[in-house]
Amino acid sequence: MFTNEEFSILCSADVTAAIRENIDRKPTDIALDRRIPHASVVATQVKNLQKCRTKLPSYFAVQAIVPTLAYEQSSSEECALRKQLSGESVLDLTCGLGVDAYALSKRFKRVVTIERSEMVAAVARENFRRLGAENIEVVCSSAEEYLANCTDHFDWCFSDPDRRGAKGEKLVRLEDCSPDVVALMPTLQRVADRICIKCSPLFDVDEAFRLFGDCSVETVSLSGEAKEVNIYIDGSSPRLTAVAIGIGEFSASVEERNAARWSAEPNDLSQYRYITLPDVALQHTRMVAVAFEGKCDVWSNNGIALSVEKPTNVLGRTFEVEAIYEIDSAFKKMMRGRKAEIYRRDFPMANSEICKRYRCSEGGSEKWCFTRIGENFIAIKFN
Repeated sequence: MFTNEEFSILCSADVTAAIRENIDRKPTDIALDRRIPHASVVATQVKNLQKCRTKLPSYFAVQAIVPTLAYEQSSSEECALRKQLSGESVLDLTCGLGVDAYALSKRFKRVVTIERSEMVAAVARENFRRLGAENIEVVCSSAEEYLANCTDHFDWCFSDPDRRGAKGEKLVRLEDCSPDVVALMPTLQRVADRICIKCSPLFDVDEAFRLFGDCSVETVSLSGEAKEVNIYIDGSSPRLTAVAIGIGEFSASVEERNAARWSAEPNDLSQYRYITLPDVALQHTRMVAVAFEGKCDVWSNNGIALSVEKPTNVLGRTFEVEAIYEIDSAFKKMMRGRKAEIYRRDFPMANSEICKRYRCSEGGSEKWCFTRIGENFIAIKFN
C-alpha cells in the first residue's frame, strides 16, 4: 500500500537527488547502502523506474513517482498513444497512474481525469507537473459521483474500468468492472458526444456489439502479446481492426469477417514453402481468413496460412517450411524423443498432450506447428 509518508519522502529534494544519482544501480544494493536517505523507499522507486525505461519512457525521463501497484496496472505509452481520439475536450473516468490521460493531453486542449483515491490523485497531479502536462485537471471523486453532478459537455469520454474484484480476482465482463460503463451508458452519452472504453485483452470482441450495437472495436498487440481491446461508440458502423504496434493493422466490417470461410482443401501439401503465423491481434478479432484471402494459398479460420510464394503485407510472421506431415502412425514414430518449440493453431490438444501423445518434449531449436487445414490435422516443421 502506497502511503502519504512515502509520497512526502519521494517529493523531498534529498530523496529526489538520491534516485537520480542511483538510477542505474541494482535496487538490492541501494537498499543496503546506509549513505542513502530512506534507502528502502529509494530502492523501490528505482526498481519501478527501471521498469519504466521501455514501457513508460516519458515517466522515466522526468523521474516520475511510480507506486508498484499503479505501474503493474498501467498501460504502456505506446498503447496509450495508439487510441484514435482527438478534439477540444475529453473526460477520462479512470486516471490511475495517468498514462492514458497524459497521452490524451497531446490530442486534446482540455483533459479532465477522475481518480477516486486521494493518494493516487496526488501522485497523478505531481507526475503531470513533472511531465509539463498543464492541460490536465485531476478530480478526486468516484466516476459515478462526478457524472451525477457534471454540467460540462465533452467531445469524448474515455474509460478503462478497474478489472480487479474485491478479492483481487480478474474480471472480464464489463458489467462486473468499476465503473460499470454499461449501466452508466445513458449518462455517458449525455456528457460526451463519443465514448471509448478500454477492455481486457481477454474481452470477446463480439460482446461489444451485443452490449452497444453499432460501434467499432480494435484489438491491440505489442511485441506479439495482446494488450487491450478498445471499443469506440462514435456512430460508426460495426467494424473490427487488428493493430500490431510497429508492424501494421488490418480492418474489415463485421459482415466481411463473418462471410469469410476456410480455404479450399489442398491437393498437395508438399508444394507449400511458407507458413504464416497471424499476429495475436488478428486472431483475437477472428479475422485470419478475411485478412489472408488473396495473399496466401490456404488457411485455417483463425490459425495459420500456407503459401507457395512468400506473402507480403500480412499481419503476422512468415517462416520457411521444411516439411509438412499428416499426423499418422509414421509421424508418431518420427516425433519420438524430439525436442521442439511447439505452436498450436486450431488443434484439439494442449502442448502437454501433444508431448505425451507423440513422446516428444518442449525445448530445443526445432519449430513445429500443429494445426488443421480443412478437415486435415497436420504438423509443419519450419524455420
